[in-house]
Amino acid sequence: MKLEKIEKELEKTLSPKRFRHSAGVAEMARHLAHLYGASEEKAYLAGWIHDCAKEMTLSEMQHVVKKAHLTFDDAKHMLGSRALLHGPAGSVLAKTAFGIDDEEIRGAIYYHTTGRVGMTLLEKSVFLADYIEPNRDFPGVEKARELAETSMDRALLYCYDQTLIELITRGKLIHSDTIAAYNDMIRQGVRWRDEEKA
Repeated sequence: MKLEKIEKELEKTLSPKRFRHSAGVAEMARHLAHLYGASEEKAYLAGWIHDCAKEMTLSEMQHVVKKAHLTFDDAKHMLGSRALLHGPAGSVLAKTAFGIDDEEIRGAIYYHTTGRVGMTLLEKSVFLADYIEPNRDFPGVEKARELAETSMDRALLYCYDQTLIELITRGKLIHSDTIAAYNDMIRQGVRWRDEEKA
């Protein structure tokens, strides 16, 4: 399916706010891909599609991933959370609804909320773009934007850091992929605070 048709389909199925967010993520993902050497075309496409399942009900998302035979290490947590499951469900819809066969694009959609150990540049671009796109407005987003312009890994660690703090403060479960990704970056010596830079 051509990009123009995908955008029109998303405009029909997403709320105006979600559609604006998706447009912002697409542009920011393309910018980050250009900055760090990922495919700008893939980043732009993944940015547009990343939230295609976001406004589905949990049971609809569960049906999508079950039909695709997706399995999860942390199944109970993943299958019980719309916030987490929309990434994997979106990666399935990218193929079934939009004809995207590219595994890298679908991986970027799949992991755009949890992250994972060993993310590709494309996955990092979409993950960060989702966090810092221009429509986002929350405490700490400007710091994330600043870091993203100079170091993808420092910005990524900052996003993990802030996400973990928020989830802990709210008493929420934390997905194992996010914890593993955070720990892996710390082991690699990545730091986001200037005084901690490796």
